[in-house]
Amino acid sequence: MLQRQNPKMPHFSLRRLLFGGLGGGVGLVAAIFAVSLYIVETIIRPQKRTFLDAYKFSPYELDLPAEEILFSSTDGKHKVSGWYIPSPGATTTVIVSPGYRTLKADVLGIATFVWRAGHNVLAFEYHGHGMDVGTSITLGYSEINDFLGAVAYAKERSPETRLGVIAYSMGAAVAIMGTARTNHVEALVADSAFATHTGVVDFHFRRVFHLPSTMVAWMADNLLSLRAGYRFHQVEPLRDIAKITPRPILIIQGGKDSIVDPRDASLLFAAAQEPKEIWLLPNADHCGSYFEDRVAYVNKIVNFFDLHLKNMPQLRLMDTTPAGENENEPERTPGQDGWQAAS
Repeated sequence: MLQRQNPKMPHFSLRRLLFGGLGGGVGLVAAIFAVSLYIVETIIRPQKRTFLDAYKFSPYELDLPAEEILFSSTDGKHKVSGWYIPSPGATTTVIVSPGYRTLKADVLGIATFVWRAGHNVLAFEYHGHGMDVGTSITLGYSEINDFLGAVAYAKERSPETRLGVIAYSMGAAVAIMGTARTNHVEALVADSAFATHTGVVDFHFRRVFHLPSTMVAWMADNLLSLRAGYRFHQVEPLRDIAKITPRPILIIQGGKDSIVDPRDASLLFAAAQEPKEIWLLPNADHCGSYFEDRVAYVNKIVNFFDLHLKNMPQLRLMDTTPAGENENEPERTPGQDGWQAAS
């Protein structure tokens, strides 16, 4: 006759629980480290050329009188490649600042329309992001030296002209920070700019994993400091944008942006001071506003620069930032912060 057996209760071992928890904790840390390292290496890895790079449009196809130029970044570490397109009798120069891993050839379309409107144009590509490959890059930290180098070249090339900037993606974020550091730029168009470096990492992490990015962002920030020599907080257009006033800024943003959080535009607009304008296109993806309505986009850009560079009187600007202020911000060139209208 079968006897009824009492099932054995599982025996819980404190040692097993501790080692199991430790193993799970180590695994979680390893996963966070791996994801964070991947993010950092993706940001800074050198650009690679493809065979398609040789088949881009050049100024020749568009019948532009462009000159191939090289100018120095303000840190003096390298030369930056660009095209300078003079317009006879122009009283203005517009700098075209491209995005992350973007060639100067990719901005020739808008550069052509701006040139036809009677502006000199300087289109360039950030060092390591375009045809000059093999160099580690950053997401706006070192690139600001290229932007300020472009400003210096434009003023040296045509000292009497008034400067405007149209910029895209990372180039727009850099242009915001750079314009806050120089009094030479008098009008800025920022298309698809991000508000903070941290926000870019958070946006992409949440889109992929649908989880908070707090631990990964913390780890990536520390790894970036070791690998590239800067921290997330050192690239924050949101902190700098208020310093652009009284110069005008136009913020353009697509509502279906898959690269930059579309909400960043509202953050930047709220932080900016007058005069400011925002143009939201609900169906546009990243840097895709032009393709939503080409005519309206070109007219918006041309009219903005015509108003603020050709029709409005030139502002006299002076430095008002006390020495020693903003000690937690990235190192800046002395005498280039906090510009306001002179009385």
